[in-house]
Amino acid sequence: MQFTIAIDGPAAAGKGTISRAIAQHLGAAHLDTGLLYRAVGMKTGDPVEIARTLSAQDLAREGLRTVAAGEAASRVAVNPQVRAALVAFQRDFARREGGAVLDGRDIGTVICPQAEVKLFVTASPETRAMRRWQETGEGSYDEVLEQVRIRDARDMERADAPLRPAEDAVVLDTTDLSIEQAIAQAQAVIAERLGRVSRP
Repeated sequence: MQFTIAIDGPAAAGKGTISRAIAQHLGAAHLDTGLLYRAVGMKTGDPVEIARTLSAQDLAREGLRTVAAGEAASRVAVNPQVRAALVAFQRDFARREGGAVLDGRDIGTVICPQAEVKLFVTASPETRAMRRWQETGEGSYDEVLEQVRIRDARDMERADAPLRPAEDAVVLDTTDLSIEQAIAQAQAVIAERLGRVSRP
């Protein structure tokens, strides 16, 4: 069976944690598309050429979860040529047998607009900054909050594939939810949507 679950949202909203849990629960493949951009941003050289030749080894390198890598990803993601180079990789992954869960910022709107299920996971900037600060231990909370706000603005205002919910996406606000509650709510939405798709 082929199905695509698109999970989008801003940094530190919980989409990665939810996506991994959903993929494991369904026995589906998972792709953190942000790692593609982080890997491109952290390598030296022409980002377009790097994007065209990205390998699985590049996605496994250390340091891709740091604040610096996130900033680097956001900078290269505004380049339309970089985005175009990574689209085919993501679309191929999305239609693999057994189903696929992809998380990112433009999966439901650009990469997989025909996805069977679309979620947009969000949370307040303050909550997301606290999570990111506790996760990385880098800088001060105020510095991380400022970085989150700058990145949000850059991601939402870019001309090519801006961060926004797809029209048919279910919005899941995790500001006041535990990880377990967020995963449970996501699973309920996905079960209902996939059930609707699979009914004759």
